[in-house]
Amino acid sequence: MSRGSRIGTVGMTLIFVVLGFFPLYGSDRMQVTLVQVLTYLTLAIMWNLLAGYSGLVSVGQQGFIGIAAYSMFSMSELNSIDPFVSVPLSAMVCAAISIPVALLVFRLRGGYFAIGTWVVAEVFRLLTLEINVLGAGNVQSLTTKNAFSGYGLEVRKNLVFWSAWMLAIGATLTTIFVLRSRLGLALQAVRDDADGARGLGVDITRVRMIIWMIVAAWTGATGALIHINSATVTNRDAFSVASWTALVVFIVIIGGVGSTIGPYLGVGVYWIITEQLKQQNTWRFIVLGALAATMSVVSPKGIAGLIHRWKPFEIFPVTRRLEVGKE
Repeated sequence: MSRGSRIGTVGMTLIFVVLGFFPLYGSDRMQVTLVQVLTYLTLAIMWNLLAGYSGLVSVGQQGFIGIAAYSMFSMSELNSIDPFVSVPLSAMVCAAISIPVALLVFRLRGGYFAIGTWVVAEVFRLLTLEINVLGAGNVQSLTTKNAFSGYGLEVRKNLVFWSAWMLAIGATLTTIFVLRSRLGLALQAVRDDADGARGLGVDITRVRMIIWMIVAAWTGATGALIHINSATVTNRDAFSVASWTALVVFIVIIGGVGSTIGPYLGVGVYWIITEQLKQQNTWRFIVLGALAATMSVVSPKGIAGLIHRWKPFEIFPVTRRLEVGKE
């Protein structure tokens, strides 16, 4: 581990520890904002792992958000399972469903893969419209009588915050663990040259499937928590490509695709723009989209790439260095 990564790891650990105690000293308004920031950070980290390190550019992640939202609603409101217990259960549902989806979309390449993931997500959205027990597209609410029975408002808000906090930490640690493992080496080899990796004995389908399932599960858990926080599930919102995929793509492109610090930088920019344009949602999308397009031209590696031009650094210990012994 380099000196920079040691400092970065200690710094990020301290930041997360301080954030963990935020409900004890922070304002309610800022806590609501931080929940939103932490959930988008988690989604961005996972999308970056999928697109930036695996080369699988998906624009259908809203499909897993929607599946998780309706799974959570079905478990907690219709079957009286604790809503916070339903978060990991919804993640497992998404991981299971991601397997047949992968068998279909992995046959596609490049732009066709991206379009294919969006089409699959849209199919899921249309299917929920035909399921009466899920409301057939109508607004569904989590009630204090069923899902939130026994939970006071303050306790619920704090549990949502700590769940978002743990998901963000878990997403970060998962990325570090994957990239430092043999799986991470295989993953990046497949991204850079699939035929070359296959020639070296890498099982491309297996490597991609593992990452696909991890990302689907974590994205689903985040989606379930998002809808516990809002206490409502609607077909249009749960499967929104604008809210759950486009914004995340903007965040990662601005921060830096294929960089572990990129999602953090991107979500910081998102936070600033959102605070300045909180009453103008359309302009928020326009500004973020324009900034992402500009960054794609000026610095394809985002803000992280611009910083690396000035001073190369490593926040998280994921880079391997070959040390040649002196004779």
